[in-house]
Amino acid sequence: MLLRSLLLLLAVVAAAPRCVADDGYRLWLKYDRVADASRLAQYRAAAQFVAASGGDAVLTTAAAELQRGLQGLLGQAVPRLAAPASTKRGILLAIDPSANVSGSSASRDGYQISAQGKNLVVKGRSGAGVLYGVFALLRQLQTGQSVANLSLTSSPRIQYRLLNHWDNPNGTVERGYAGSSIWKWNELPQRLDPRYTDYARANASIGINGVAINNVNASARYLTAEYLDKVKALAGVMRPYGIRVYLSVFWAAPKVIGGLKTADPLDPQVQQWWKAKTDEIYRAIPDFGGFLVKANSEGEPGPQDYGRNHADGANMLATALGTHDGIVMWRAFVYKAGSDDRFKQAYEEFKPLDGKFSPKVLVQVKNGPIDFQAREPFHPLFGAMPQTPLVLEVQITQEYLGMATHLVYLAPMFKECLDADTQTKGPGSTVARVVDGSLDQHRLSGIAGVANIGTDRNWTGHPMGQANWYAFGRLAWDYTLPSAAIAKEWTQMTLTREPKAVATIVELMDRSRDVYVRYTTPLGLHHIMGQNIHYGPEPWLAQAGRPDWTAVYYHKADSLGLGFNRTATGSNALALYSAGVQQQWGNPTTCPLNYLLWFHHVGWKQPLRTGRTLWNELVTRYYTGADSVTWMQQRWASVQPAVDPALHADVAARLAIQRREALWWRDACVLYFQTFSKQPIPAPFAPPTRTLADVKTLVNLYQLK
Repeated sequence: MLLRSLLLLLAVVAAAPRCVADDGYRLWLKYDRVADASRLAQYRAAAQFVAASGGDAVLTTAAAELQRGLQGLLGQAVPRLAAPASTKRGILLAIDPSANVSGSSASRDGYQISAQGKNLVVKGRSGAGVLYGVFALLRQLQTGQSVANLSLTSSPRIQYRLLNHWDNPNGTVERGYAGSSIWKWNELPQRLDPRYTDYARANASIGINGVAINNVNASARYLTAEYLDKVKALAGVMRPYGIRVYLSVFWAAPKVIGGLKTADPLDPQVQQWWKAKTDEIYRAIPDFGGFLVKANSEGEPGPQDYGRNHADGANMLATALGTHDGIVMWRAFVYKAGSDDRFKQAYEEFKPLDGKFSPKVLVQVKNGPIDFQAREPFHPLFGAMPQTPLVLEVQITQEYLGMATHLVYLAPMFKECLDADTQTKGPGSTVARVVDGSLDQHRLSGIAGVANIGTDRNWTGHPMGQANWYAFGRLAWDYTLPSAAIAKEWTQMTLTREPKAVATIVELMDRSRDVYVRYTTPLGLHHIMGQNIHYGPEPWLAQAGRPDWTAVYYHKADSLGLGFNRTATGSNALALYSAGVQQQWGNPTTCPLNYLLWFHHVGWKQPLRTGRTLWNELVTRYYTGADSVTWMQQRWASVQPAVDPALHADVAARLAIQRREALWWRDACVLYFQTFSKQPIPAPFAPPTRTLADVKTLVNLYQLK
């Protein structure tokens, strides 16, 4: 009797649902069963089968993903049929090159979802279009939207939507904060980690259609036959998800692995070497996307080593591509030691080359003129090269934004750049219109995000960092989406569907970037972080490998005031912008406060339009920014009942670190700048309890090797 009871108990325990902590691996593709009974009934009635015809590999992927998602969301398997069932309601998938999609008429990635009779039909102009439509439909279900009389059309505003990995052959990731590289080169091509497929699924779900798999500080090894075989294997995983593989290339590869004596782009032997290598790549990978190049920047070799310019180098690679369907993305991140203002370097080198690049070349420009700072004015090259398609490059990994310990939602930062008005062709000449090609009628358009992905189980280190990957993809597809709307989607798909908790998390996320800026670099301060690893505050840094790697080069603090004078009386970098932008930003009384110290050296006692002096406003922002992290902690604590306990605890612990480091930033910067302002800490704020020497000791500990 006892044995029978024990066996019965074990059977009950085995049959009971298991409470497994959410480790974040599934990202926003969790497909958990719909809890709302009425919605569940609606979805089940509408999705009794999936039907798709045709042999397109991406269409097959779309059908499988739809079945997978429906099984999880509906709690039951949904069969795939060869043809619609006359007695049931289901979802039909079809490639239709003439599908009525919104947006660019030339895009093959557009989709249409509509109710036709009793069925839902997902059409795309290609297999990829159908796949994007399937993910859009699943997003409707995951966020609890009705599918009755559903009618959705969408097409990407930007053609090339890429992740740039800064991954190295040895498994390290430059500016990576989520573990090692996900590419296991020692296992490829024989073993394909299942993580590669899940990575491809995640990218396709947000419309990303290209991956540059290696660091822009590239190794020539990637162009060897050994590594091309490995890249071919990765391309085979990406292909069914509509994703093309790209390579960052080392400019001196013809010398390093080709045995040539030069890498001069005008040398016939060099040209032939690149043509032969390109043909070799396309024989292995017929849908290879093309090349990403960092040249003559931060010590990397390039065409300038031979007296040539960037157009000479980019055009040589474009010629090597020949009739292959590929592009060259040539990065404009260049700067040299000795310049009076690093802000101007890229403009000075690339503006004269406008109109001299091959039709296969796009110039890739960072969102701002320095280097992915927490807030930068838009790069002056946007709007200044009307004859050249420009790729916008943003950083998803949080190199200057707290790495993996600070919660900073980056969609507002991405949109701040995209929505910025260059005014080069009158009002409305936004960066977004430059990037999508509509302002200057370019056929090619592109956007790239430096990935924040690693081998950590949750992919991004900080669980909330997943939202930045997600937001980049959504904005690359449609940059008009509000950042709060994207945050709501991600929260509902990833964290919780409880309405009050969703609203709280969205508010927290949408304010987080401004909070970070306030306690680190308010009013337009920039590049005052710790050297080397770019972590923590070090505004006193005065010596480094070169002047423009120091902090004092940028903030220019002295007894009179603070800020970099980039007007006509200073470096005159402001002159790189259109007349309308110059007029607004050139006067300190009309310059947006967020950019004030980017362009003006302002007196400590100068009144600002907030009613405070510069010093008092600076201190106010540092203190209220640090205090806002406490608000973030409180808001996160309030959603605990609605969020997975392990995930909630993880974020709560990181917020505690963020609070500690916000106070570190506040005290370091306020105490340091006070040595110049000679002003007291204004009421109602209490002076820091530690000294500047105390804070400098903290920084020194982080710099220990």
